[in-house]
Amino acid sequence: MNINFTYLPGDGIGPEVGLTSLIVLNATANAFGHTLDIEEHLIGGAAIDERGTPLPDETLASAKRTGAILLGAVGGPRWDHLKGSDRPELGGLLILRKKLELFANVRPAKPFASLIASSPLKPEYLEGVDFVVVRELTGGIYFGDKGRDNLGAYDVCRYSEMEIERITRRAFDLAKTRRGKVTSVDKSNVLETSRLWREVVIEVAKDYPDIELEHTLVDAMAMHMLTRPRDFDVILTENMFGDILTDEASMLCGSMGVIPSASLGAGTTGMYEPIHGSAPDIAGQGKANPIAMILSAAWMLRTSFGLDAEALAIEKAVEQALDAGQVTGDLGGSLSTKQVGEWVAQNVST
Repeated sequence: MNINFTYLPGDGIGPEVGLTSLIVLNATANAFGHTLDIEEHLIGGAAIDERGTPLPDETLASAKRTGAILLGAVGGPRWDHLKGSDRPELGGLLILRKKLELFANVRPAKPFASLIASSPLKPEYLEGVDFVVVRELTGGIYFGDKGRDNLGAYDVCRYSEMEIERITRRAFDLAKTRRGKVTSVDKSNVLETSRLWREVVIEVAKDYPDIELEHTLVDAMAMHMLTRPRDFDVILTENMFGDILTDEASMLCGSMGVIPSASLGAGTTGMYEPIHGSAPDIAGQGKANPIAMILSAAWMLRTSFGLDAEALAIEKAVEQALDAGQVTGDLGGSLSTKQVGEWVAQNVST
């Protein structure tokens, strides 16, 4: 099989962790008899520096053509002086998601056994934790009208019934393949958008009689996620709440450096990236943890190309690396970013 995808190294540590994922993907392709067709393009700050725009036309065209995008990281303080859509994140990453209609961000929270001790939570809270956060990605306050006037600043939060319904169905469909429970998170005691959110979720749930549904306010959820994380299966929420809760969930896993994410649209279209940022303070030093990027590449193989065995082979090799301590310094190891990728690549087997 020819695996054709768009590769966007991005900024900061993005190119370093991205290189490791390509090393692992090459090893996996060789082991399973596939070929890689990689279309590399600029995005974010790197694109601003070289092309004067955070999302060049050829980057968008490639992403639309392949429908599978592997992204390193975007942004950094070097571009913090820029405003609005001139910024790497707003004009690059968010616009790319919008243009590709990637409306569902999916992030897992399932601690690796070897990393449970790295979490700030007591081990007894983490054993058996396995949930997924499904975050609406193209609506809400991030995409509403924003600006300033003589009274101050404003950011409008708006959701349509269609936007809420399609993300809800994605969450319920996912729950059907898991343990059959959806927890919808909102702030319906205060926000009108959350009241609409809850109404639509209740209506959609009628089409899924076998799925258990519960509603939780976002402030309560921030507490429950740390005190009883085993109780959750699929957590459904809107854009900003999901952004905050998924970072909180990363602490259950011991490190943001091991958590992949997928931003999905219709069919097999998807963008895959680690949840961590560009970490410019350690860029170029070989210190960056590449595990999340490698696992994002595995997720791309499974979701956009239907290569489940290949994805599983990568995931098993990653778990072996964690168990054997073949990791970067942030996880207590002594390997460089590239060396971790090479170790995982050498342990990928059919």
